[in-house]
Amino acid sequence: MKCERNWNRKSVWKAASVLSAAMLLITSVTAFAAEDEEPQVAATTANAVFEMNTDYPGMSATAGDTLSFDLDFVSPDGAGHDVTLTTVSLPDGWEGYFKGSSTEISVVHISGSTVDDSGLVTYSLTIPDDTEDGDYEVELLATTEDGDEAELTLTLNVAAEVRGESSFTSEYPEQEGATGTSFTFDATLINNRSTDQTYSLSSSAPSGWSVTIVPSDDTSTAVASIDVEAESSTGLTITVTPPETVEKGDYTIPVTASSANETLSMELAITITGTYDISLSTSDGLLSFDAYENKSSSVTLVVTNNGNVDLTNVTLSSSAPTDWEVTFSESTIDTIEAGASVEVTAYVTPCEDSITGDYETDITVSTDETSDTAAFRVSVKTSSTWGFIAIAIIIVLVIILGVIFRKFGRR
Repeated sequence: MKCERNWNRKSVWKAASVLSAAMLLITSVTAFAAEDEEPQVAATTANAVFEMNTDYPGMSATAGDTLSFDLDFVSPDGAGHDVTLTTVSLPDGWEGYFKGSSTEISVVHISGSTVDDSGLVTYSLTIPDDTEDGDYEVELLATTEDGDEAELTLTLNVAAEVRGESSFTSEYPEQEGATGTSFTFDATLINNRSTDQTYSLSSSAPSGWSVTIVPSDDTSTAVASIDVEAESSTGLTITVTPPETVEKGDYTIPVTASSANETLSMELAITITGTYDISLSTSDGLLSFDAYENKSSSVTLVVTNNGNVDLTNVTLSSSAPTDWEVTFSESTIDTIEAGASVEVTAYVTPCEDSITGDYETDITVSTDETSDTAAFRVSVKTSSTWGFIAIAIIIVLVIILGVIFRKFGRR
């Protein structure tokens, strides 16, 4: 009996141990199953028919800016959808619309997951000029024909821009030169705004002046406007050409770069030092004269300063046939006042073996700023002395012949 009672106790203990182990196993399996099942439910809940997003849903901006958000669409179910686009909320005074291929749209077709629909739609947002600093939200909604929705919130931080950050400047805005000179200025246009800007380029030059603006990296094409990316700069070459009749003095050329958000201006200063013009002629206006071989012939030259600035160090030079000699009463004139004339005598000596005929001799008057050349026709004549000698010889021969005929004719 004692042995039987001991066996019953052991049996009960073993049964209890087995039951406890079974309950522990069931509890573990139940917990594991519940843990494994939970993400499946969450994944099913998060499984949307399509999604709408943008790379930069939060941006900083300035009052007056126009921003563009590229919207991307994803269709995980692999099916195409026609989606209606709506602006759910927009701050007062703000303007926003959906755009596709540069046209305002309200519905877009998105393809299956195998097709890239990145940047399919652009949302254009304009912030009023009087918008106060602060954080603003714009809510967008996309809805399929079956009522499935995707929302997107754009967050904008509007902050006042530091005045004068964007700029339009030239390294050397002041230049000087004579009439007829073209002036070239290297300018830099800096856009320090948070958005790309398109600037219209213009100039208020005086009447008769010409102003052309070309990008520094393409000097072959003049432009009236230029695009500058956000927080970047571009180089411009500005060429200013005054009219030929411009008077001596100081001139200001305003140049402006204007975008939808700002107007940038600078002034180019040009000093015209004067009009340089010189001419060469003769006292009677004729550019021809006679000369004799190996004999000096003179011609009076008139040098005139037609400009409005005194000319200094005026020199005369010539280009004549070989072995001819050309000299001047003064080969250098120290000063010719504006509007004044000076007479100089040129002496031209043909060489001794010059043949009778017409020859050209060029005479040039020049300064550091201007010059003029006159082409003279020189007619070389035979010297009259030899003519008289020839006549005298003929007369002597006639007399001799007459004497001979008279003397021997009587016989």
